[in-house]
Amino acid sequence: MKFTLSWLKDHLQTNATLAEICDRLTAIGLEVESVDDRAAFNAFRIARVVSAEPHPDADKLRVLMVEAGPDVNEGKPIQVVCGAPNARKGLVGVLGRPGDYVPGLDTTLGVGKIRGVESFGMMCSERELELSEEHDGIIDLPAEAPVGARFADYAELADPVIEINLTPNHPDAMGVAGIARDLAASGLGTVKTPPIERIEGTGACPVVVSVETGTCHGFALRKVSGVTNGASPEWMQKRLKAIGLRPINALVDITNYVTFDRARPLHVFDAAKVHGNLTIRQARAGEKLIALDERTYELDETVCVIADENGVESIAGVMGGEASGCDETTTEVLIESALWDPLATARTGRSLGIVSDARYRFERGVDPAQMEPGLDLATKLVLEICGGEASKRVIEGVVPIEMSIIDFPYTEVRRLTGLDVAPERQRAILEGLGFEVEAGKSDADVRVTVPTWRPDIDGKADLVEEVMRIVGVDEIMPEPLAAPGSVNTRILTLAQIRERAARRALATRGMVEAVTYTFIPREHAEAFGGGSNALRLTNPISSDMSDMRPSLLPGLISSAARNAARGHGDAAIFEVAGVYQGDTPGDQKRVAGGVRRGTARLEGPGRAWSGAASAVSIYDAKADALSVLEAAGAPVERLMIDREASAWYHPGRSGRLKLGPKVVLAEFGEFHPKVLKQLDAAGPHCGFEVFLDALPEPKRKATKTKPVLDISTLQPVRRDFAFVVGSEVEAEAIIKAAAGADKKLINEVRVFDVFTGGALGEGNKSVAIEVALQPTERTLTEEDLETVSDKIVANVERATGGSLRA
Repeated sequence: MKFTLSWLKDHLQTNATLAEICDRLTAIGLEVESVDDRAAFNAFRIARVVSAEPHPDADKLRVLMVEAGPDVNEGKPIQVVCGAPNARKGLVGVLGRPGDYVPGLDTTLGVGKIRGVESFGMMCSERELELSEEHDGIIDLPAEAPVGARFADYAELADPVIEINLTPNHPDAMGVAGIARDLAASGLGTVKTPPIERIEGTGACPVVVSVETGTCHGFALRKVSGVTNGASPEWMQKRLKAIGLRPINALVDITNYVTFDRARPLHVFDAAKVHGNLTIRQARAGEKLIALDERTYELDETVCVIADENGVESIAGVMGGEASGCDETTTEVLIESALWDPLATARTGRSLGIVSDARYRFERGVDPAQMEPGLDLATKLVLEICGGEASKRVIEGVVPIEMSIIDFPYTEVRRLTGLDVAPERQRAILEGLGFEVEAGKSDADVRVTVPTWRPDIDGKADLVEEVMRIVGVDEIMPEPLAAPGSVNTRILTLAQIRERAARRALATRGMVEAVTYTFIPREHAEAFGGGSNALRLTNPISSDMSDMRPSLLPGLISSAARNAARGHGDAAIFEVAGVYQGDTPGDQKRVAGGVRRGTARLEGPGRAWSGAASAVSIYDAKADALSVLEAAGAPVERLMIDREASAWYHPGRSGRLKLGPKVVLAEFGEFHPKVLKQLDAAGPHCGFEVFLDALPEPKRKATKTKPVLDISTLQPVRRDFAFVVGSEVEAEAIIKAAAGADKKLINEVRVFDVFTGGALGEGNKSVAIEVALQPTERTLTEEDLETVSDKIVANVERATGGSLRA
């Protein structure tokens, strides 16, 4: 938001300096981004041409001798070579000297030689000083203009331009009047914004307006006949140019001026180009509009439009159409002051890719109470500048304004900010900002009515913020937290503890944490089990961010691919975040996921003297998943491994970690080549996902005291067994069967050898296991060992259909 100092002082009576105003703006939350003090114009002086002789070597050039007062060149004339057709003896113009920066040319003047004649500066045109687009000749001032004076003072160009950075919760500060109100409330002056005179008009407006959509919250219109649409006044053009707007014509400039002056966007139609009555409706599929920016936009049913009998004339709240725009031939004008739904306006502007001053304000919230006053202010300016006669107003589709009333205890300011602000000052601040303050239930609280221009104020905390920003955040003194009187209980939730433990565990395994977008392309979502309509965004940031992610893996794989494309092929990255299975709160799950690419194994990536590093595999992903589960407190000793995994994993090179037959805690493995190709990824990839929400709650212990250490004093005994089983039998089945033979005595079962081929025949394999027996009461006898061995063999043969290898 830009404005000039003189513009601000139209609304604020103050003796504060520019620096004081800028400091106060930043202090009250309207951060000043830049200040242009217009110092560049101070160098240019008013000068008189005392002689104008033809250039000896150029017919179109003249050699001027110019005097610019006693302070310039000790009062002596300066030689300037000039090619302007109006350069002549006696002309009073504007002189730029060597060292002066010319904004219209974006250059700094120096001493030059033109066709052999030295020139010590230049006589400037209006375009060179960015006063207008006029460049047919140099500036021709009245003869009585003060020679030697600064042109900036004479032309009132030394008007500083202030640019502030607005936060979305301050729609009132999108107009100079609102900024002045905030400064006055902070004690930097008093508001002097002139009231808007109500203009009734004469005669009925010939255009009938009908509202057919809820996107329009109010529509005001009137016709002004007999206007003369020429250039806007110089004072208005100067202000618009200062804030970066190009003056077009009086009617358009008036709407732009009111937009920035009162944060009230308006639109004007050339009444002669509007056919019949106006209808506010949703666009029909296939309708098009050539807008004022000369671009053609294709519309659909989500876009609200203003249409006449021939079709669409304007995109509501965003931009008007070129066909009904006002130009120098306009003699009858329709002035529109409407109120549009903020969300619908934002959606329309984003979907069409239009950024306009009107959209910027409507999507943040325009004061609904200023709809009719805004129409009257525009009408007043049109009548004063363009003449004509105004009709009566037409008002349609007005949604009643609901005033918000908040019960506000004065003590809230101290409780939330630590500031001690007297109730009288709190009341004065709120009233200065436009709030109506009435007595409450007691002397310690009041009832506050929120003004219509502050849609962001919703509760007591918002009122505290208003008091705090006006008093000053720098007034809040730092205070240490009070020491607790007892030992604190656990602060973090179990979910937070598990997520932090997962991050720490993966970081210690050499993985780097990444933060990927929650939105992914639709084809990526479909490849990982998503893509439902419930998770499709109606207004995506871009076409490749259309769906909520059903998994962390597509984002991580894409990130690894981007790293590989930039020369970092060995990537090990992880993320702990949310995934989405539906559009209800219960469908959001917390997941720890990771991807390894290339040779980024735990031992370290890349080549070494001892040989080429091996590529990542299912075993790396399994180890990562187990480390997360163990760190998060899952009972890893009771986990089952299932070879089945989701379709995006490579069959036979993936698996699941389960707690019982139904509870899936994690998936891991190498990725399916088709999925990698769909994500434009190549090379070896493996990854995992741990479903943190599926982990069981830990059992509460009766005491935090560690149990007595119970270690057997007896020597363990180890026995080896080799079983011949079918090649399809998993080693896990053998281990479980052996361990179940005597759960009290058997301490550990471990596979140490697998053999295939030879005398075993086709389709068979030999799996050797080591069983550790740990006696606790007495030394095992040979009879005891034989009994346990027989149970182990019987269990394994029954579970796998195999036999003990001879």
